[in-house]
Amino acid sequence: MRISTNTIYQSGTNQLNTLQSDLNKLSIQTATGKRVNSPADDPVAAARILELNTAKDQNANYTNTRKTAETLLQTYEANLSSVTDTIQSIQSTLIAAGNGAYTDAERAKLANELQGSLDTLKGLANTKDSQGNYMYSGYASTTVPFDANYDFVANTNRTKLQIDVQSQLPVTYTGDQVFGANGDNVFTNLQDIISLLKTPITDSTTQATFNSGLATSIDKMKGSLNSVLDARSEIGSNLNLLDTLNSTGDSLDLQYDASISTLQDLDYAQALSDISKKTTILQAAQKAFVATSNISLFSLI
Repeated sequence: MRISTNTIYQSGTNQLNTLQSDLNKLSIQTATGKRVNSPADDPVAAARILELNTAKDQNANYTNTRKTAETLLQTYEANLSSVTDTIQSIQSTLIAAGNGAYTDAERAKLANELQGSLDTLKGLANTKDSQGNYMYSGYASTTVPFDANYDFVANTNRTKLQIDVQSQLPVTYTGDQVFGANGDNVFTNLQDIISLLKTPITDSTTQATFNSGLATSIDKMKGSLNSVLDARSEIGSNLNLLDTLNSTGDSLDLQYDASISTLQDLDYAQALSDISKKTTILQAAQKAFVATSNISLFSLI
């Protein structure tokens, strides 16, 4: 079979181009430190790397969401800690108010103290977060939760955040949940006992009315404290859950990095060896191609 000069020339050119392409690919790999720089380098590995990077990005998004949730919950915990201290102080005052030796003037003084506590509680209930939103207003975050009459006038829906692929976590609390509903909240209870303490005890009937009202207020205040403590207990559990998920997320991130590294990272020793080998082959091929190209029938005459 006769082989034309053009065919020999084209075959040699293709071989040189292939070797040069391989060297260029190795040069890029050593420069980037990556075995796979484009889908053409390894289609299967490239697809898997893309899949892993997508999962890694999603994991990072959940991590950021959990940070937001943690910040919100810590803000509520700080606020509710102050609410707890205030209610416990009120409870101490109510117990003191039951002292039978107190005069009307002394009970009136306790009423003034409780008025200060009432103002403090309302301030805590109507506080704003760092973004300027009312903490206990639900979705109506620009609406003050409790009005001048101590009625809850905001929204009862709690905000939830997607903290991992399967879980949503409530990260806000509403005024009715923590402080009670209209007509039966910590504020109206305090108003009632303040009025009672300001009412003089003149006979057995007013004494009985005072004793009954004080007992009712103490019992209601205990219920108010339990509502606050329930919210704080939920916050504590949710913060623990976030810690667990953060640890799991960190482990997943390491696994993704390890898998991507296995698929993508370059074996430098092997790459340098391949460069040396292919360079030698390319130089030999170039010499052979030049020698072959100079052969013709005229050189043999």
